[in-house]
Amino acid sequence: MKKILVTGGLGFIGSHTVVELQNEGFEVVIIDNLSNSKIDVLNSITEITHKKPDFHQLDLRVKSDVKNFFDHTKIDGIIHFAAFKAVGESVEKPLEYYENNIGSLVYLLQEMRDRNIDNFIFSSSCTVYGQADELPITENAPIKPAESPYGNTKQVGEEIIKEACNAHNLNAIALRYFNPIGAHDSIKIGELPLGVPQNLIPFVTQTAAGIRKELSIFGDDYPTHDGTAIRDYIHVVDLAKAHIAALQRLLDKKNANNFEFFNVGTGKGSSVLDVVKSFEKVSSQKLPYKIVGRRAGDITAAYADTSLVSKELNWKTEKTLDEALDSAWKWQESQL
Repeated sequence: MKKILVTGGLGFIGSHTVVELQNEGFEVVIIDNLSNSKIDVLNSITEITHKKPDFHQLDLRVKSDVKNFFDHTKIDGIIHFAAFKAVGESVEKPLEYYENNIGSLVYLLQEMRDRNIDNFIFSSSCTVYGQADELPITENAPIKPAESPYGNTKQVGEEIIKEACNAHNLNAIALRYFNPIGAHDSIKIGELPLGVPQNLIPFVTQTAAGIRKELSIFGDDYPTHDGTAIRDYIHVVDLAKAHIAALQRLLDKKNANNFEFFNVGTGKGSSVLDVVKSFEKVSSQKLPYKIVGRRAGDITAAYADTSLVSKELNWKTEKTLDEALDSAWKWQESQL
């Protein structure tokens, strides 16, 4: 049984990936500093899988703590989620984003190098493309100057991993995902931002639940079919399964290069107003919203060409936007 470290494993994507790893028979160790997650998620994972992951509360920014963890725990691979992830917040707090997202990555890779640990999956992002010249976005699209410090940490992070793989004989896959949404079918885990949500869907569900007064839609003057920004919204369980496929590719030594990257999305773009309409349909809730100015760091449109990930990882999405929003609403209701 392979033992896999999941950093940020109590977060939104991390927790769903832990569930899928355990369902596939992996032994899971979680590191999380609980800066944007809750310890209760550990119990929820255990309720779903009937197996409690090994949990360590530590901050990957503290190099001595990272070293101490690896001194006492032998692992076969790492899936690295632990990062700050809000575009708007990164514009306001760039130094915190660079310290956390880059520093922790370097410390993990140093431990992998020093201990001959292979198999690294990196939580990357479609933000590395900036505003792509052509849609859908393929892996051949040029990496544009980042629109935000968050996006830049993903670009730089990929460069660091690629150079570490070349220098130290490591193997890694970066998954460039688009916009993860939804919740597990059990409705025991879902997206639970602490404080005011930075992402669209939890703001939608919290507004419908009466927690927020109204949804702010950032801009209706984009060159899109309804003026609002377009994104590729992928169900988090589909995304979690992509991590399992990527990890298995490395464990089976089927990777074509020591550093690979794949787009992970549905291949379909939906505007903010498309999402609002879909949500109102599946939830039977009327959603109050107002149009406000564009937000710093936001781009017009992004959706994935998924042909490469489908071919190489034998993976594709199974769940629709309606299903994802339905699960997100059920999750929100369970929290009331």
